[in-house]
Amino acid sequence: MSDPLVIAGREFRSRLMLGTGKFGSPSAMKDALEASGTEIVTVALRRANLTGEKDPFADILEHVDPERYLVLANTSGAMDAAEAVRLAKLAAAAGLPKWIKLEIHPDPNYLLPDPIETLKAAEELVKEGFVVLPYINADPVLAKRLQEVGTATVMPLGAPIGSNRGISTRDQVRIIVEQATVPVVVDAGLGVPSHAAEAMELGADAVLVNTAIAVASDPSGMARAFAMATEAGRMAFEMGLPDQLDNAEATSPLTGFLQG
Repeated sequence: MSDPLVIAGREFRSRLMLGTGKFGSPSAMKDALEASGTEIVTVALRRANLTGEKDPFADILEHVDPERYLVLANTSGAMDAAEAVRLAKLAAAAGLPKWIKLEIHPDPNYLLPDPIETLKAAEELVKEGFVVLPYINADPVLAKRLQEVGTATVMPLGAPIGSNRGISTRDQVRIIVEQATVPVVVDAGLGVPSHAAEAMELGADAVLVNTAIAVASDPSGMARAFAMATEAGRMAFEMGLPDQLDNAEATSPLTGFLQG
C-alpha cells in the first residue's frame, strides 16, 4: 500500500479488519486471520471470558494473539448506551486495549444501530479515554456529530449485518467520506471481494468483514481474496477513477484513419 491507515495516531499496513464470529472452528479462524494480513480483529465481548479463567470452549480470546493483532472489543448485543459503556469498562478492566467498536442494535430482526444511544455512549466513552470506533447507519449527519465528540473513526454499514448485499448505501457513504475528518470504515453487508473493492473505490479508508469469510468453504482463501480486493480498490482510488460518461467515446480516434 502506498500509505498506511492511521487511526488515533497508530499506523496499520492492512486496511482490512476481520470479525471473529461464525467460523466453523478456532483453527479456521486463526488461519483466516493470518491469510488476510489483517492487524485489527474484532471480538464480541459476549463471546469473551473476562474472568481470567481458561476456557477454550467459551473464550474466543484464547485464539487471537494480542502480540500480532489489535484486539478491538465490540459491544455487540448491547441494548442501550448504559450497557455498551458498562461492557467497554469491563473489557478495559480485564486488560483489553481501550479500543472499542461501539455497537448498539436493540432490533433483533435487522440489527440496525440505534443512533441516539450510539451518540450518547460515544460521548461518555471518549470522555473516559477510550478510542471509539462506532458502527452506524450510513447517516452523514450522525457521522459528523460523532466526529465532533471525538470518535476515532466512523463505521457506516454497507447493508445489514450478515446480509451479504454489498453497498446498498453507496450514495450516503460517498457523502460521509467527503465530509470525514477521521477514517471511514465500511462495516457490515460486504458479501464478496468486489464489495470491498467498491467500498475502497468510493474512498473508504478500510473495510470490516466477517460473515463472508467465516462461512466460506475455504475461509483462508476467501480472506486472501478480500485482502487483494481491498488493496486493489484502495490503489484505484488513489490513482484516480475515470469519470462516467452518458455516451460512448472511442478509445482510438478515427480522425485521419487510413488517409494517405
